Amino acid sequence: MARILSTLCIAALLTGLAPAWAQDQQTGTGADLPVGEPVTQDKVPGQAYIRETNGDWGMECLYVPEGQEEPCQMFQALLDDSGNTVANVRIFRLPEGGQAAAGALIAVPLETLLTAQLTLGIDEGITKRYPFTVCDRLGCYARIGFTNEDITAFKKGAVAKLGLVPYVAPDQRLQLSLSLKGFTASFGKTSIMQ
Repeated sequence: MARILSTLCIAALLTGLAPAWAQDQQTGTGADLPVGEPVTQDKVPGQAYIRETNGDWGMECLYVPEGQEEPCQMFQALLDDSGNTVANVRIFRLPEGGQAAAGALIAVPLETLLTAQLTLGIDEGITKRYPFTVCDRLGCYARIGFTNEDITAFKKGAVAKLGLVPYVAPDQRLQLSLSLKGFTASFGKTSIMQ
């Protein structure tokens, strides 16, 4: 019974394919087959995209309704020795008159030892320590400020070292290189965030 049912299923399948096979045989060249058309990405307000690249920095902007100015910030992904993204750095300008001239949002993996905090140093200059602010299901974040002196050091520097400690190896500090190539060109194009 099972063998008869199986044979009937195969016969039904082949019968269903026969018209398509016969139709393909009639055209021969496939001239009437659709070959696809390019799909353009619709700009959705609030969607992030990289507008341009300066050196190792991307200018990450948000689409907004036409006629409004897009908010933009500098973006760089930091990779480990295997080429895997370990952290993301986003930098933006702040209004004049405050202690911080610019701000940054630095994202790191969930399995980071938060009590060890985040460290950042430029070239051979002073290394500073910053606390983490919050974690969500995607990672943990440090919201930090940079003084005018920090920004000048970024502009003159070649590389910054971002340090974090893995939770599973609390005796080791992972050092990630943050390239400063293109920093000056990108910084002047970032939006002032309130």
